[in-house]
Amino acid sequence: MTGNKSPKTIATINFKGGVGKTTVTWCLADTLATYSNSSVLMFDLDAQMSLTQAVGLNEDSGSLHAAFGGWYDKSVADRRTIFDAIDQYTKPGAHFDFPIAYDFIYQIAKKLHFVPSVEDLYWLELEVFDRDQMKDFMRRLLGKIHHSSKVADYEYVLFDCPPSFTLLSYSVLSCCDLVLIPVNPDFFASRGVSLLLNSLKMRIEPHPTPQIAVFMNKTKTWANSPTKETAFYMRQIQQICDRATKDHGIRAAFFDDAWVRERVGIKRAITGGGVPTELVGDFQKLWSACLGVMK
Repeated sequence: MTGNKSPKTIATINFKGGVGKTTVTWCLADTLATYSNSSVLMFDLDAQMSLTQAVGLNEDSGSLHAAFGGWYDKSVADRRTIFDAIDQYTKPGAHFDFPIAYDFIYQIAKKLHFVPSVEDLYWLELEVFDRDQMKDFMRRLLGKIHHSSKVADYEYVLFDCPPSFTLLSYSVLSCCDLVLIPVNPDFFASRGVSLLLNSLKMRIEPHPTPQIAVFMNKTKTWANSPTKETAFYMRQIQQICDRATKDHGIRAAFFDDAWVRERVGIKRAITGGGVPTELVGDFQKLWSACLGVMK
């Protein structure tokens, strides 16, 4: 039996592609595991498998790592994937008997573990799954992980969610402590944030909307501060979050002082084995801001 304290859960989501959602999930998890000595579990819930493919390349500096590839193939063959867990959970009248061990969770490093995606998630929305039943899937799965004696006791669980609202993302959003939304400094960011906040509330109702935090990713800087153009977009997003909180009862915070700057090296953060040194401070500030709103 693991400890009694349940892990804090964070879902990274944005319905606009290219904002750095997957990289942010990895960098936050890696920063936590490396610099705070916390045990961290990551989930790749996107059928596009970007995080899964990157992790597979990560440990061998650009070529497919044999250990992960072998583990992954066996996990699929033995039906020990996230899709198999969903299949077991949703069988009519079946008991959710899905044992949790390291054939389901991959150990990237001592403090950083991972549940990969599978292509089968593409077909998830075509299957006849009851929406209300799926709502509790991730909560039940996290409970199994938390109480398993065969895996680590995780302090934090991070989810890389798909760029669309699926039954699986609904399951995550129904139980997570924080929804983290990365945006980029451009015209479409402010409009996208407004649509996303309204969409999240409508999709999750009648269940409570979790705490939401928006931050600027790929921030353009000058003299180590956001450029005037970027600062303009940041003010717009701040106003949108304030309005959503005031008018619609959505707990939406904008991290105006916890932004991640634009750097070429960030693209190699996963395959290169870790957060670039010059960005560690950015992700530590981002994490501190996350902790502040999750209290």
